[in-house]
Amino acid sequence: MQGKTVVITGATSGIGQSAAETLAKMGARIVFVARSPDKGRALLARLKALNPDAAHDWVEADLSTIAAMKAAGAALAQKAPRIDVLANNAGAAFLHREETADGLEMTFAVNHMAYFVITEILRPNLAADARIVSTSSVGHTFGPLDFDDLQATRRYSGLTVYGRSKLCNVLWTRALARRLEGTGVTANCLHPGGVATGLGSNIKGPLRWMLNLAKPFMLTPERGADTLVYLASSDAVAGRTGGYWVKRRLTTPSKDAQNAESAERLWRVSAELAGMAA
Repeated sequence: MQGKTVVITGATSGIGQSAAETLAKMGARIVFVARSPDKGRALLARLKALNPDAAHDWVEADLSTIAAMKAAGAALAQKAPRIDVLANNAGAAFLHREETADGLEMTFAVNHMAYFVITEILRPNLAADARIVSTSSVGHTFGPLDFDDLQATRRYSGLTVYGRSKLCNVLWTRALARRLEGTGVTANCLHPGGVATGLGSNIKGPLRWMLNLAKPFMLTPERGADTLVYLASSDAVAGRTGGYWVKRRLTTPSKDAQNAESAERLWRVSAELAGMAA
């Protein structure tokens, strides 16, 4: 990774932080997105200590609105004219339904639309052999997308909505890989495993208590980041695209995640919601 530039979202904690620090130690320049200025400055200091020769940088953004996603993408494009790895990792989960300023359900916006919008803006900056690596989850198996209720206005379950956002990640990766055929750029997604991270830290009540009880038995962020780092850096996966990976292995996702029609429909809907060309 010496001399390469990695752009990563969701980098100030958990899997993203571990991946950013590992890739920096491997020689990469890291350009990341942070919602919290304090966390952004703290991570920048750590990255500089790990790899002082690289011009690490960051962008402050709350990736919950389309406007903020576009602004973050434009800022990243300026700071990283050439991108070797784009790691989409920002994510959130909400026990109760929340709505963004755009009228989108918050989980769908942060976990899927941010991937879509930022990647589309940064595509012109991708190197000829760039890799797009996106964090999904085994939660994608929770059920098919309901295109008649993508924003979960009729029925809301935090776990189901989270799982469907992760299904969006797999379907979108499939559609993206198809569009990138012949360019040399690859797109893959991954399940990091059950990792003890800050995901769900906003959840209150019994579910938060259960999450706290489970954390001692979950993977460390370092182990959870392993497949992301592998897909970003290993020669063994050069040229491989459109896959869903678990523990460094190409794995067959759910039947719903293999639906090409759903992947294309999701792409069209996402482009329309973002006000971008399909």
